[in-house]
Amino acid sequence: MSKSLLIGLTMGDPAGIGPELCLRVLKDPQILDVCTPVVFGDAGVLERVARVLGWPVAERVVALKQWEAGPVPDGGPGVVDCSMLDAATVEKGRVQPACGRAAYGYIEAAIRSALSGKIAAVVTAPINKEALKAGGINYPGHTEIFQALSHSGGVCMMLTSDEITVSMVTTHIGLMEVGEHLSPERVAEVVRLTAEALRQMLGRPPRLAVCGLNPHAGEHGLFGRREEEELITPGIEQAKAGGIDVRGPFPPDAIFVPVCRERYDAVICMYHDQGHIPFKMLAFDKGVNITLGSNVIRTSVDHGTAFDIAWTGKADPKSLIQAVFWAVRLAEGGR
Repeated sequence: MSKSLLIGLTMGDPAGIGPELCLRVLKDPQILDVCTPVVFGDAGVLERVARVLGWPVAERVVALKQWEAGPVPDGGPGVVDCSMLDAATVEKGRVQPACGRAAYGYIEAAIRSALSGKIAAVVTAPINKEALKAGGINYPGHTEIFQALSHSGGVCMMLTSDEITVSMVTTHIGLMEVGEHLSPERVAEVVRLTAEALRQMLGRPPRLAVCGLNPHAGEHGLFGRREEEELITPGIEQAKAGGIDVRGPFPPDAIFVPVCRERYDAVICMYHDQGHIPFKMLAFDKGVNITLGSNVIRTSVDHGTAFDIAWTGKADPKSLIQAVFWAVRLAEGGR
């Protein structure tokens, strides 16, 4: 691992815990030992939060225009100041349109820097989807933003930890819409993306399991609209034909028991909560979200903005620290 490797961090929603988490990472000796973190955010917000908490202010601040126009300064900047809002107007712990627009602006700037080669990867602090929408940003989440702005093809969300790894076929849509977004091709694509990522991470072909959509994986058409028979199983067969070790569909309420987690390296889930609930039960404070298939390496915390404890210094940085470690690992080829 190289301390000179620049890893970008987006500050997340300014009214949430993102600013204090980024301040912690900038000073964390574990992080500084493996890379140089670069925060894309508002220097004014970071300074305000630091003063509220009695912490040192961020050093080595560079304006976004200066950062994008010139060479990387020696040692890299600590903060790229995107100047998206007036720090004095931010109300901690509250949904604000300006904060949604700012959070998007930080992501946009970090992706540009990754595509230009100035940083090796992007690590995202949490955004608030309600603030994003209120700010006129019509993306439901990070995964979709990265797919669009990095000009990527098919992507998917994977959550990983020592205890459990899950990937999602669909993400930020309502439960009633899941069935119409499933197809054999999409199931096979997510299996393939997951297999490719885990092969790099594990150094061997992974063993994958696929969830059904309905209770008891449909019981041969007894429950649901035969999604297992018509959409999921054909997708599994496509992935098998490509040489991937994948089984299923399995009943969603049984596949996460310990014996199955030992047998399979990851579980492919059909919708957001099918994967997020077991994952957060087992790895909430140390899990990492990785966007697979993106042209930009992107990892993230697996938690939200925690408005109730924003700017109090109580936010646990473990997930963000792990996300930085994973970003470094992926940037260096999965070693």
